[in-house]
Amino acid sequence: MRAKAFLYVSLGADICIAISKFIAAGITGSASMISEAIHSVIDAVSQLLLIWGTRVSKKKADEERPFGYGKELYFWSFVVSLIIFLLGGCISFYEGLQRLQKPEFKGSPAWSYATLGIAFVFTSISMYSARKAFNKQRGDTSFFEAVTKSKDPSTFIVLLGDMGDMLGLIVAFLGVFLGRLLHNPYYDGVASMIIGLMLIAISLLLVRESKSLLMGETTSKQTLRWVIAITEADEAVTKVKKHFSMYMAPEEILLQLIAVFKKDLTTQQITDSIERITKIIQVEFPRIKQIFIEPVK
Repeated sequence: MRAKAFLYVSLGADICIAISKFIAAGITGSASMISEAIHSVIDAVSQLLLIWGTRVSKKKADEERPFGYGKELYFWSFVVSLIIFLLGGCISFYEGLQRLQKPEFKGSPAWSYATLGIAFVFTSISMYSARKAFNKQRGDTSFFEAVTKSKDPSTFIVLLGDMGDMLGLIVAFLGVFLGRLLHNPYYDGVASMIIGLMLIAISLLLVRESKSLLMGETTSKQTLRWVIAITEADEAVTKVKKHFSMYMAPEEILLQLIAVFKKDLTTQQITDSIERITKIIQVEFPRIKQIFIEPVK
């Protein structure tokens, strides 16, 4: 199955932006422009990893992975978050420090302005595509609540990355503009360091959310209440003693119920009850792909 369309849109945009930024950085020698170019390369690599993770996560379960490959997406999302932090943030900050030690102007700033304008257009296209997908997922939920509760990291990683890109473009523009206006090349180095710190801040948030998904998040309390109600409504069940659930992928939940069945039921009656409950739950909650109901006394 193909990865989400917005990932390909973002990949194409990041490649075009990176090329234009490296050209401008080579001509002008701007540290903030170099940082922005590195940022775009990291973004492009991130899109490739997310596309790969999405594709692999769709593979069907087999003998090696009886529960499927869904967590591949969470693993690669975690890797992407670390890459943005280690390469994007740290390298950008380092470039800024280097420029502060050797401040200089090189070439016409018109190249930087033109490149930033091109980057703004492509980033806007990418951000619009990612935001459209994100808004479709979150519905009426607030933005930050949707980020922390989302089970699809590919969407919010791309969106937050694009938002960081936009802020980075503004900072890079101010670094070039103020440096030339005030004849002070230190502004360029400071802008690069600010871009690095922004990337690190975004990455810390992404690492936290990706790690949580990779370790295993349960489904919502409301869903669990409905599942328990459905189970206990069956004529053969007395009560649900324990319940466990975990997101294996954005659209795949594993559920285990430990239920107390009525006394004097035959094995066949218990089996029939489990089949009934399983069918009802999966009709009501299609995301719950795998259900294990364990009868206890």
